[in-house]
Amino acid sequence: MAPTATEPATPTIGRLIYDGDCGFCTATASWFGRRRKASEVAVQPWQALDLDRFGLTERQTRTEVWWVDAEGHNHGGHRAVSRALEAMGGAWSLAGRLLRLPPASWAAALAYRLVARNRHRLPGSTDACRLDP
Repeated sequence: MAPTATEPATPTIGRLIYDGDCGFCTATASWFGRRRKASEVAVQPWQALDLDRFGLTERQTRTEVWWVDAEGHNHGGHRAVSRALEAMGGAWSLAGRLLRLPPASWAAALAYRLVARNRHRLPGSTDACRLDP
């Protein structure tokens, strides 16, 4: 898929890949998308991408958010969230960096798993948000 007018072809900072079928994921990605550096960060649903290009599978992208940095390294789950926050700059950047350091990273990993497992119960969710056990 070709990037839209607001999506850089090759982002200089990274790319946030989310589940576009999940209402909660889409709402969260949209929140980030309104705050990102549009010329440096792409925000795209996995359904609109060639996942092989990023070394990701459909199963991986259905179960967690992914951040692909400018060097092509993949970061999933809470690590993706921390990278996205860091890319926002300002105080968000500090929060993102802190989420990668223990013990905050341990708490972030647990919180991410809890949210991911229950995303179908959160505001903006739909039946498509439910993850199969």
